[in-house]
Amino acid sequence: MTWNEIKETQEKVVKIITNSIRKQRLAHAYLFEGAKGTGKRKVALQLAKTFFCDEKEGVEACGTCSDCKRIESGNHPDVHIIQPDGQTIKIDQIRNLKKEFSYRGMESIRKFYIIEDAEKMTISAANGLLKFLEEPDGQSIAVLTTTEVHRILSTILSRTQILSFVPLTPLKLMETLEKNGVIKPITRLLGQLTNDIEEAYQLYHDDWIVQARAIMIQLVEEVSTRPHQVFLTLQENWFPHFKEKNQLNLGLDLLLLWYRDVLRTLIATEDQLIFVDHTDKLERQALNSSQRKVGQQMAAILEAKRRLSANVNPQLLMEQLMMRLQEG
Repeated sequence: MTWNEIKETQEKVVKIITNSIRKQRLAHAYLFEGAKGTGKRKVALQLAKTFFCDEKEGVEACGTCSDCKRIESGNHPDVHIIQPDGQTIKIDQIRNLKKEFSYRGMESIRKFYIIEDAEKMTISAANGLLKFLEEPDGQSIAVLTTTEVHRILSTILSRTQILSFVPLTPLKLMETLEKNGVIKPITRLLGQLTNDIEEAYQLYHDDWIVQARAIMIQLVEEVSTRPHQVFLTLQENWFPHFKEKNQLNLGLDLLLLWYRDVLRTLIATEDQLIFVDHTDKLERQALNSSQRKVGQQMAAILEAKRRLSANVNPQLLMEQLMMRLQEG
């Protein structure tokens, strides 16, 4: 990973950091704020590589030296990552952090700390961190990350350089995925399911999303043409693939996107289709449907998503949804 690659998704953040690197004016403490999946941890680790790498070319870490490789693998002795212990970051974690700051680095005088989900610090932990922020060490950098900047103490905000990470637009996510070899029908789908590039790659890994898509299309075809087969497909294909609650929620999202494409086919806005490689199936389904019926089917899926979040039994939920989809 390089700053140039990260710049494709977080141009403003990269510009600020790389300008500081060139001028040798890196802040002693940063607060990276933005939605989940916007690359805050990735940028923090890239900054750590740049900070430690003695072989860098301009602003770019070499990526091949011992420091770069150990930061990449997560075992550099002078790069520390603090994460919530349960639901919070506790005062003892900050005390241990401050103790580390009092020691000389294992291999140099440089140290780098990442405090993830900083909004989860208890009040005592946040107050304990202030001493470090008030007494910066020129050879140390701390990066705090948060998805809820409004929960960070104002005293911490005032002592950090705040960098805001913007969510990827569906188009930008699709472009990034395509550049990295993901086929277009799948990039269209992933662009609708998430704005988190890491989650998108995770879904694509091992063809999970490809199989999920195929199972969903089989199911909706059976709803309209082979209703007697639907419940068998649920048992044999759907439930084994959509095992976890978050996976089932994604499955419902897939169904919702499919019926939205049916609606778009009905109202002649095919240029906006997600399932562009299945227009024949969408057209067949649209011929036997109506805007009113598709609207009811989409409402049924949204209701199923609401019930899933309320912890309704997944098997009961899907069986009832299939009956509602068949009724229209």
